[in-house]
Amino acid sequence: MPDRKSLCSFRISEEVTDAPSREKMKRSHGNIRIADYTYDLPQERIAKYPLPERDRSKLLVWDGNQISDRVFSEFPSLADRNSLLVFNNTRVIRARLLFRKESGATIEVFCLEPQNPSEFTMNLASGGPVEWKCLIGNLKRWKQGILESPFTHDGKEHILTAERTGTAGDAFTVRFGWNESTLSFAEVLECLGHMPIPPYLGRNDEESDISAYQTTYARINGSVAAPTAGLHFTPAVLGALDKSGIERAELTLHVSAGTFRPVKSELICDHMMHTEHFYVSKATLERLRDRKTTAVGTTTVRTLESLYWLGTGYAEGRWPAEGIPSVAQWEPYEKECNADPSAAIDNLLAALEKSGREILEARTDIIIVPGYRFRMVHGMITNFHQPHSTLLLLVAAFTGEAWRDIYDHALRSGYRFLSYGDSMLLNPLTEGRRPIR
Repeated sequence: MPDRKSLCSFRISEEVTDAPSREKMKRSHGNIRIADYTYDLPQERIAKYPLPERDRSKLLVWDGNQISDRVFSEFPSLADRNSLLVFNNTRVIRARLLFRKESGATIEVFCLEPQNPSEFTMNLASGGPVEWKCLIGNLKRWKQGILESPFTHDGKEHILTAERTGTAGDAFTVRFGWNESTLSFAEVLECLGHMPIPPYLGRNDEESDISAYQTTYARINGSVAAPTAGLHFTPAVLGALDKSGIERAELTLHVSAGTFRPVKSELICDHMMHTEHFYVSKATLERLRDRKTTAVGTTTVRTLESLYWLGTGYAEGRWPAEGIPSVAQWEPYEKECNADPSAAIDNLLAALEKSGREILEARTDIIIVPGYRFRMVHGMITNFHQPHSTLLLLVAAFTGEAWRDIYDHALRSGYRFLSYGDSMLLNPLTEGRRPIR
């Protein structure tokens, strides 16, 4: 465990400030060809449904050298007892809304991100009109006008309306209204919405997905996709972890639909990452300060690594005077930073103390690609990801060229892939506070 650092005791090399140099720095990592990070995934290997018992899924274990095959229920005996196990407690909302026009056409409105109110909790708790950034299916059939969809709550009939109000990049802003102010928008979604299961499952959502596509510890509404590594945990597994003395912590990152978006550009530098909102309590930050961490899922990895860059940004005075701080997509690659992770966390704690808040709220666009040096994460649990995806790049950044052996082994050994599939524990044997990559 390192000595305690002062709040701004960073050793940062000279920051690259001119645009050509910043672009060169970005492309030194961004000229990765996505074609070099793919594999053949037969359709029959994509798990369309989860196993009846979550913790009976297969668990591939990689220790930095060897690969072994286990069952997920064995994880408590495999977990690093000196590492803090960090979970994403976000809860998937029923973000897909279907409206049927008088002509018979069905319009799908997929809620991505709240716009007004812009804060997730406030928006979902609102009893009045709310506005969201949305994707729209069958858009050509909804050029104008207000859509309506009836729903029932506690035996009473209500109507949800949807009106397009503008554009937001490749999406649209939609205002939703309903005729009962005592109902929150979260309750409206529970009554009327569909679970946003991944499109690659090739099927409609079913009643079983309401519980299956949700972690057993989900608490905070906001995600439009599940943090799928957490789907394997059962109360029995969590209880066994506690009995073994393995410490757990939680944070919240609301997973966006961008997590499903494949990389279509030839070079990764031409791919634009999605933005995700996250929240970390002061108590969790204090526990993270001097601990090794094992992240449950890539969403937790993104959050933990983003904390490091937020901390360095605060020390350099780069937080906005008002509004929510954020981590840009290529920020980690624009300079060489040797700040100690503990000092970065200290800066975040100082920021909370100054603002009088107990919870850090931030956004991240971070992309983690081969060549990235992990500061906060020492081990991770994750599912098997799509070819041509940024999540596969993240795994390759963590494991190096071993990712090919890991995926080849999984394909040969009958593992099930993607959201409802099996998982892997990547736990390289390293020493010290900072991972060695």
